Amino acid sequence: MSQPATPPPTPMMQQYLRIKSEHPDTLLFYRMGDFYELFYDDAKKAARLLDITLTSRGQSQGQPIPMAGIPYHAAEGYIARLIRIGESVAICEQIGDPATSKGPVERKVARIITPGTVTDEALLEDRKDNLLVALCPLQQRYGIASLDLTSGRFVLQEVESEDQLLSEVGRLNPAELLYSESWPLPDNLKQRSGLCRRPPWHFEAESARLLVLKQFKAHDLKGFGCEELTAAVAAAGGLLQYVRDTQQNVLPHIQGIRTETSDDCIQLDASSRRNLEIDAHPTGQLQYTLLGVLDKTLTAMGGRCLRRWLNRPLRDHDLLNRRYACIENLQQDELYRKLQDALRQVGDIERISTRIALKSARPRDLLVLRSTLAALPVIQEQLSASDDPHLTELRAGIGEHPAMLELLTRAIIDNPPMLIRDGGVIAAGYDEELDELRNLSQNADQFLIDMEQRERQATGINNLKVNYNRVHGFYIEISNTNADKVPVHYTRKQTLKGAERYITEELKAFEDKVLSAREKSLAFEKALYDELLDVIASSLAELQQCAAALAELDVLANFAERAEALNLSRPVLQAEPGILIEGGRHPVVEAVSDVPFVPNDLNLTGERRMLVITGPNMGGKSTYMRQAALIVLIAHVGCFVPAKSATLGPVDKIFTRIGASDDLASGRSTFMVEMSETANILHNATAQSLILMDEIGRGTSTFDGLSLAWACADHLAKVTRAFTLFATHYFELTTLAEERKSIRNVHLDAMEHGDRIVFLHAVKEGPANQSYGLQVAALAGVPRAVIERAKLKLEHLENTAYIEQQAESGVNQLDLFSAPECHPVVGALEDIHPDEMSPKQALEVLYRLKALL
Repeated sequence: MSQPATPPPTPMMQQYLRIKSEHPDTLLFYRMGDFYELFYDDAKKAARLLDITLTSRGQSQGQPIPMAGIPYHAAEGYIARLIRIGESVAICEQIGDPATSKGPVERKVARIITPGTVTDEALLEDRKDNLLVALCPLQQRYGIASLDLTSGRFVLQEVESEDQLLSEVGRLNPAELLYSESWPLPDNLKQRSGLCRRPPWHFEAESARLLVLKQFKAHDLKGFGCEELTAAVAAAGGLLQYVRDTQQNVLPHIQGIRTETSDDCIQLDASSRRNLEIDAHPTGQLQYTLLGVLDKTLTAMGGRCLRRWLNRPLRDHDLLNRRYACIENLQQDELYRKLQDALRQVGDIERISTRIALKSARPRDLLVLRSTLAALPVIQEQLSASDDPHLTELRAGIGEHPAMLELLTRAIIDNPPMLIRDGGVIAAGYDEELDELRNLSQNADQFLIDMEQRERQATGINNLKVNYNRVHGFYIEISNTNADKVPVHYTRKQTLKGAERYITEELKAFEDKVLSAREKSLAFEKALYDELLDVIASSLAELQQCAAALAELDVLANFAERAEALNLSRPVLQAEPGILIEGGRHPVVEAVSDVPFVPNDLNLTGERRMLVITGPNMGGKSTYMRQAALIVLIAHVGCFVPAKSATLGPVDKIFTRIGASDDLASGRSTFMVEMSETANILHNATAQSLILMDEIGRGTSTFDGLSLAWACADHLAKVTRAFTLFATHYFELTTLAEERKSIRNVHLDAMEHGDRIVFLHAVKEGPANQSYGLQVAALAGVPRAVIERAKLKLEHLENTAYIEQQAESGVNQLDLFSAPECHPVVGALEDIHPDEMSPKQALEVLYRLKALL
């Protein structure tokens, strides 16, 4: 018996399948009436990710078609959740007229929202850039193009090595990363979220160059400084093509390209950024980061600008000194406080300008823009009090824009609705035709009141009602108890429980007139709104310049406030090599700690390039090293530093090798990660680099680890000659200071009090005299019996080492663990506390003493 034939897909499902085939890797939000619907695998995935109901519609191959839907007016929240977990969404809208369509209403994908192309305010973090980055390897170089679509900031650069590429990707931390599907992505990037493979021809050098020229309406790229950056331009072309494909727009707000080079800034690799906790902490809490301590900016634009500065410290001493001068000028008469009061009225006009250019700005965006423009004259007046040349430049960049302010004041009401489709956004008096249409629709209430009175008198029905709702329009409602009084010219419209609704010719004519006026009013208001956006967009370049200047002013005023609040001092930048810090402090530790911070000096010069740092765990070695790197970094973003004074020579890179953990995804042990980071430093550091090395060689056997640590320190001192802070528990390394003049020993001081240790956190010259490991273990709560047994074992090992050392002649090694003069049994008896021992413990001690004999 033959099976019944499967019915073909309906015309609507045929349309869906055709559109979905064009976007196979994207969740398709298919508009059907008041809902966005998803079908098949998209429906199953959305139901799982969004926790919405999975239903079905029709059949395919004898099976129900999975379907899930969300209301279109609530779509923004659902899309935000999908974008945050790295999904992309294609928005498919109805573009045909349901009244005139034969068959399914025509639909089209209006735009594709991806993690790197989000512009809606609700989908973004307001104080963090949302970057789309494209990579392209070409001619032994790597091209990098980055775009913040929310601001139009487009930056190109090229790097020579894979290490530099990984470092830059770590700095940019893109929301989405584009690359050619023909390029084997480096292993260290394969674990990133937001990866997007693109066709190889999108990165073809010549076609990419033509696309970039077309975007900027230019004949060549010399004016942008990237004519010779072939790999970077290829990456830029691939990025632009992707943005055009997703936005379905010409991108008018992307008006130029800026080029960057690695020589412009101090380079930090990914592990150094992580170790220094610049803007991220393992706990996820921002207050434990450098950004969390330094960021008291008043605007979202300023917050994003500060984050960019911290992640790209500059080497241009002239620019940095101009920023220092600005801070000093802003501190005079507390000018920064007055500016910060005015900046509280400034909105995120950087992102609002982009939404205006893309025609996605909402009425309240224009209200924020208007309030920002209204605050500019006050900012201009306050800046006029300073003669600082850089502040004068910022004042010129901000401008005032009175014509735009006057237009927005006339055009937008003071409290507009969220969406233009709701109407009531354009102010009365802005356009006469709109006012007439509104008057006609708004006078309906009075007409209904008048008609209700007339009909009650004419029919004698005192509870007769004339009313309106959106579903059924205008109607006359009469209770069933008065059904015998209904006039014959009333036409029944709807039956309710206990009442009937009617319509008359007069009411029908009025309904047609009013509804027509309302539709015309909403359509006309939408046209006026779009026209308003076009007028503002004609001044887009000026708005972007204003936003950039306000953001920088906010950061500089913030630096002035932080300098006062945190007791920061102006650093001195010099051409001679060296890092001289007096009374340096760790800004984050000082901010979050309840106890007073102990400042320490740092002296690295042309002849004193490495400090071997010894001392107990928890004594402050890591804090001391990190604060040195943070002081250097803070100075090179143009901010005052947490120190009594700081004089800094040229620094090109900062490397840190502090802590490590297993990289299970890549099959690398802790020691392998440690050695990889060490190798990166040894290969890439220069004489102008600052290096922090903490406990090299701890992940392997004692002799292996000691040998590796010694060889690394010797190489950095002899060959690299970088400025290095080398913390270690291998006391044997302190002998390096005797072999090389550029190496010095320092230690973090501590003292014993009874069986306990007191950390003094003060850095002193010379090596530590012991490691205090057992005291720290006791402080951590290790059982006393274990500590006592460890003491006995330590004494045995020290005695054994002493005897072997005496037996060997000609060994020149510092005796850090001096052998006791008394017999080991006598030494062990000194640490025995009979009153605290049980009989069993006492017996065990006797056996250990016997073993020592």
